[in-house]
Amino acid sequence: MYQKRRLEIALSKLRPHPSPKAYLEQYTIPPNLAAEILYLAAYTYGDIVGKTVSDLGCGTGRLGIGAAILGAKEVIGVDLDVAAVKEAQHNASILRVHKVTSWIAADINVLRGTFDTVVQNPPFGVQRRTADRRFLQKALEVGEVVYSLHKSGMPNREFIKSLVRKCEGNVDGIFQMKLVIPPTFNFHRKRKYQVNVDLYRIVKRK
Repeated sequence: MYQKRRLEIALSKLRPHPSPKAYLEQYTIPPNLAAEILYLAAYTYGDIVGKTVSDLGCGTGRLGIGAAILGAKEVIGVDLDVAAVKEAQHNASILRVHKVTSWIAADINVLRGTFDTVVQNPPFGVQRRTADRRFLQKALEVGEVVYSLHKSGMPNREFIKSLVRKCEGNVDGIFQMKLVIPPTFNFHRKRKYQVNVDLYRIVKRK
């Protein structure tokens, strides 16, 4: 079993996005949160080791690369931002998982096939309404099991549960977590922002 702290340290070595865009809600997931999500998926549920994994909206690749470190058989990351995908490729090389990872610069809708597991930190839909909806729909189209991070709150939970049911999925678990964001954009004034988030484990209905 790969130690969680060791995974966190490895992910902390990866380069963040060089020029994140606010309208795409490009916040780099902190290494401790990425490690927590992946450790849960890998060792509580057995959804990473030896599995095919897709990272939708992969950004610079922390979730996908972390999955590869933990023993995923194959990882494919997709992101619309070419600069982010280039960083993901570079980061995969840094941690020597480039042989089991592939990165696609395109809209998530280009992805085809079926994956054992989808991991994603999608836009929360704050800048563009329904942005998170597209990610959930695509994740359930291609994934047997989905781990998806969303802004917390009861109205949001009810919306996501309803959408998942319409997409032929079942919410198997909701895990409360904290997302700490450093000042990333020019409108940020605090040293850090802490956001309450929910990690959903979703299983495709057979």
